[in-house]
Amino acid sequence: MAICQHANVVRITVFTMHNQQVSRMTSKNLDTTLIGAGRSKRYTHGAVNPVTQRASSLVFDSVADKKHATAQRAHGELFYGRRGTLTHFAFQEAMTELEGGAGCVLYPCGAAAVSNAILSFVSAGDHVLVTGSVYEPTQDFCTHILGRMNVATTYFDPLLGEAIAELIQPNTRVVFLESPGSITLEIQDIPAIVRAVRAVNPEIVIMIDNTWAAGVLFKALEFDIDISIQAGTKYIIGHSDYMLGTAVANARCWEQLREYSYLMGQMVDADTAYMASRGLRTLSVRLKQHEQSSIAVARWLAERPEVARVNHPALPACKGHEFYRRDFSGCNGLFSFVLKQRLSEAQLADYLDHFRHFTMAYSWGGYESLILANQPEELEAIRPAGGVDFSGTLVRLHIGLENVQDLIDDLAAGFERLQAGNR
Repeated sequence: MAICQHANVVRITVFTMHNQQVSRMTSKNLDTTLIGAGRSKRYTHGAVNPVTQRASSLVFDSVADKKHATAQRAHGELFYGRRGTLTHFAFQEAMTELEGGAGCVLYPCGAAAVSNAILSFVSAGDHVLVTGSVYEPTQDFCTHILGRMNVATTYFDPLLGEAIAELIQPNTRVVFLESPGSITLEIQDIPAIVRAVRAVNPEIVIMIDNTWAAGVLFKALEFDIDISIQAGTKYIIGHSDYMLGTAVANARCWEQLREYSYLMGQMVDADTAYMASRGLRTLSVRLKQHEQSSIAVARWLAERPEVARVNHPALPACKGHEFYRRDFSGCNGLFSFVLKQRLSEAQLADYLDHFRHFTMAYSWGGYESLILANQPEELEAIRPAGGVDFSGTLVRLHIGLENVQDLIDDLAAGFERLQAGNR
């Protein structure tokens, strides 16, 4: 099977992590798979969890062992610290199984996963298509890094669907998706986009920032997407204390992604890989609670007179809700809502500064509840494919694992502060 880039790239042999065939996981066995993935005896050494193997140098007992490790260095043999240790291999194998790919590359953060995945498949003179509601640092990477490399970027309406075919150029190498969209949470019609891209040029590499789905609520590779990327900092780690990026690739893109990321020096430390493996064991139960609580809060917000719109994929009013119902197996704790009024700076400070349970932070996916706000012009500045369709202040929430009534009471108190300020 040919690798997905240019004609001068050699053909590769299709293989999976450690030369073992990894079966695709169904939604029925997600809970069980999360418990067992990456916990073979090779990694646990008689314990419950994989060992934490910290190493830069990995020693060889003989010349023959060194030759074997060198020949198999890309296939799960201990070779050199940057290639990984048993701790890394255990987590990579688990992610490969969970997302149904041929292999997983680890990065120090989600932004590194995005940038290095794209860099692995573009050259000077190429063109990439990027959804207009993509994560802001992804836009900045395309503008400031790809632009300097003479790689052009075109942003498209996230709800464009199959009309994306009209934007594909002869030099288009990558189509980059993110669904739901960052902050405004639009759901894309992924099957329509993928069909249209494949019909024009099946060699284009289709990638998705799959962080919102934690790699399990939307099975990207089953939709003929080549590479599923996520910030494992969020739900995989789950406790707001480590940073991590992952990219799971299908067979045709795995070797090139792996080798080019290695050449660019991408890796994580063994302790981060261990904590990521540990986070997987409770991922399903955490996501279920995030989902239950976030839907309860979103429905409550939808009834509030101060709220113009709730951007929660599980609610019918969210753009692309029909695609969410068709393509996703669940939701998480992240969504946003739009106030009917545009808050002044003083009102915004009074609103945000006095919550009891919601704290302000940019990241999300941990056990704690978070709140941030954006004015329409702030979002308009990071929507290169078009402006925003609202005039009120947007509030982004991450619903954590606290008691949901306590969170609702906290939000109600925030609305009371706004009402007092409007008198």
